[in-house]
Amino acid sequence: MLSSFIFDFFFDYTFRTVALGSLVLGFVSGTLGAFAVLRQQSLLGDAVSHAALPGLVLAFLISGSREPAVLLAGAIAAGGLGMLYVTMITRHTFLKQDTALGIVLAVFFGFGMVLLTYVQRLPTAGKAGLDAFLFGQAATMLVQDVVVMASLGAGALGILVMLWKEMKLITFDPHFASTMGFPTRTLDVLLIILTVVAVVVGLQMVGVVLMSAMLVAPGAAARQWTDRFNKMVLVSGLIGAGVGVTGSVISSRVARLPTGPTIVVILSGVVMFSLLFAPGRGIHFRTRIRKKQRWQFAAETLAVHLLNHEGSPEEATENSLTALERHLGWDLIFAQRVARWAVVNNLVSQTDGSLRLTSLGRETAKKVMVR
Repeated sequence: MLSSFIFDFFFDYTFRTVALGSLVLGFVSGTLGAFAVLRQQSLLGDAVSHAALPGLVLAFLISGSREPAVLLAGAIAAGGLGMLYVTMITRHTFLKQDTALGIVLAVFFGFGMVLLTYVQRLPTAGKAGLDAFLFGQAATMLVQDVVVMASLGAGALGILVMLWKEMKLITFDPHFASTMGFPTRTLDVLLIILTVVAVVVGLQMVGVVLMSAMLVAPGAAARQWTDRFNKMVLVSGLIGAGVGVTGSVISSRVARLPTGPTIVVILSGVVMFSLLFAPGRGIHFRTRIRKKQRWQFAAETLAVHLLNHEGSPEEATENSLTALERHLGWDLIFAQRVARWAVVNNLVSQTDGSLRLTSLGRETAKKVMVR
């Protein structure tokens, strides 16, 4: 598999172009998408990608060219205009940002579909192929497309690196940044512009409809694996890049399997795996912790019960499982399981159905009673 990948990468033009484009797209969108996730602006990518559609079509209508730089310039302009409208709506009305994003998404995408329908009726419609931007068409990418993507992505990431501390501050505490004299509004707009660039970079490969997943999903997955901001941004970019290349490899091996949707499906699987099994935050991990805490609490209750009757005349009867059923309200099966857990964890010893505290169990019971 690895040797085949290396061979295709060096000798298959289409595969190499798509793989490099997927790598660039995944890393750029994953890195900048981490900020959108942390700033609770997950709908931002969806709104930007849909708002970019009329810009693409207008750029083609005005220039008559399908050069990637021309189309992406139009997409960036339209996406930036859409985000400007979002800012104006949230500042000058009582509507919240998610509502404003939804409005801009619907209006711009509707306008873009009208323009796209108009273009398809023109004599040059067959040559335009702009409808490929709806769902992406990675196989049509050329080297110059990848060069434009890489240039825009490198520029966006370069600005992000230069303003790393400022971007981190406005992400976590914009009010404190404002009191420190930072131009928070300017930085906020700049971060949105960088996000617009990240979204526009992937339109040809993934498409308008699915691009929001490329922006949000890597950050959502990375958030499950680390609590450190720097690591999260890096992991998010690496997840995006790794999934991008993996999706391009799989789509190249299976006939008629589109690259963009394949990448998004794999990315969804990574997110689900992270949500389920990531240490510390995964559902499976937290379920195990809650289960352990439940048995720990029950074992401590058992230890306190035994300590209260230790040395008393009724100790012989109170250290049996039937006494637990009578005094603590536990059924016999649950009492047996608690006793077994306490024995395994060296809190209690059991001989012929009689329970005795160990030294550790006695200390634990005393600590619980002091709380």
